[in-house]
Amino acid sequence: MGSPIDNNIAGRLALITGASGGIGGACAQTLYMQHVHLALSYNSNKDGIERLVVKLVEEYKKAYPDRSPPRITSHSADLSNVDETLKLSDDASDQHSRRVDILIANAGFGKRITDIEEIPLDIFEHTVNVNLRAPFLLTKSVVGHMKQQRWGRIIFISSIAGYGVGLNGCHYAASKGGLTSMMKNLSTRLAEFNITVNDVSPAMIGETGLIPSGDSISGLVESIPLGRLGVPEEVANIITMFCTTGYMTGQSILLAGGLNHK
Repeated sequence: MGSPIDNNIAGRLALITGASGGIGGACAQTLYMQHVHLALSYNSNKDGIERLVVKLVEEYKKAYPDRSPPRITSHSADLSNVDETLKLSDDASDQHSRRVDILIANAGFGKRITDIEEIPLDIFEHTVNVNLRAPFLLTKSVVGHMKQQRWGRIIFISSIAGYGVGLNGCHYAASKGGLTSMMKNLSTRLAEFNITVNDVSPAMIGETGLIPSGDSISGLVESIPLGRLGVPEEVANIITMFCTTGYMTGQSILLAGGLNHK
């Protein structure tokens, strides 16, 4: 017999990195309205996190006036720093008096340089450290509790770049391709503990600061079969599906408006 079916996420604790805006903020909003406690990490945008927390609590109270809002904590962490990354889940657990049940490794770094000859080694290393090493360290720090309770959700935010296409260079593609490969390996190792591991690979998502704005995006939009940019809330929809669908693991979902990665 396998593990009992349990797709209920209400009352769970989710650690979301890069939560001050864009995809991370949208994900926080979606999960919070499903009664999930949140530990939100940020690097430098403290004001963005504080505004998000106020907004979430106000919206929750309006939607559920008879319920106490789930707890939200914020945590500053430089995910290019090993010690700060490893400390993040412990800080979240200490402030919530419980361990992390859901990890959403969203924080990323991308400096658009397409010519390999122009990519400095320090940029390559920083990109890999933030986009690949940090999710590895975060997973190491939360998986013990997930194994013990035989329930966990690990979700990486990858990219269409991991399939070898996109607007960025090989340094970014390598970091995201490694993330998807790590996800697939972990999914096979952790399934016996009822821990699912998946990723969403977005492309052309607006309101994230990662693509050009204004008139310069017109050519990009024309290249998208659906004729528009995606929005962070659509990425959050996929993440929520991963959280509430315990029968799905080892999957990388391309969210790209019809763009083909082949």
